[in-house]
Amino acid sequence: YPVLVPNIIGMENAISSGATEVAVFSAASETFSQKNTHCSIAESFIRIQDIAKLAKVHKIPMRGYISCALGCPYEGNISIDAVLKVALQLHQLGCHEIALADTIGVATPNKARNLVDAISRHISISKLAIHFHDTYGQALANIYACLELGVSIIDSSIAGLGGCPYAKGASGNVATEDLLYMLNGLGIHTGVDFNAIIEVSRFVTKFIGRPSNSKVSQAILSSK
Repeated sequence: YPVLVPNIIGMENAISSGATEVAVFSAASETFSQKNTHCSIAESFIRIQDIAKLAKVHKIPMRGYISCALGCPYEGNISIDAVLKVALQLHQLGCHEIALADTIGVATPNKARNLVDAISRHISISKLAIHFHDTYGQALANIYACLELGVSIIDSSIAGLGGCPYAKGASGNVATEDLLYMLNGLGIHTGVDFNAIIEVSRFVTKFIGRPSNSKVSQAILSSK
């Protein structure tokens, strides 16, 4: 299980807890970086450098996230060059995967495709992951566009849960159930048990007392 570590203390806690993979994060937006972690992008990399040193010593794989890679609630559009600069720094520090995150869910397929295409000219497509929120209902379309470029690492969340306290209006991540339904329909093998995921979704939403954001779960559970 990968765990998110914001600083060296988090990394030390991860190591003592037996974590076998960690994830670090920065942003392509200076304003979001300040709002989210009270530091500049440059300062975030000072923290990541310290984490990377410990990760190397303990031979723990490190994944990197880039928040607001496709739009920011404070700065609006984000340039591809800004994202590329952060991606290259994460890559140089040893991140084996780099997740391009549409934190507020404003991306559309062409925009998503253009970003992944541009970054993949500098970092292997096999190292790129995608992370889409479904604020405007575009997550699956964006994922499909990226699949056509060869992306094979996709973040999702049960029942479409998630969001960000520093990204007003952002909804949850793309629902795992909806993503699996699409991938199964495309004949793409994931190794994930679709029926088990539906049951997990049923359990989680009942436990937290909140309906699922997944169209697939809503359809299946309402038909039973």
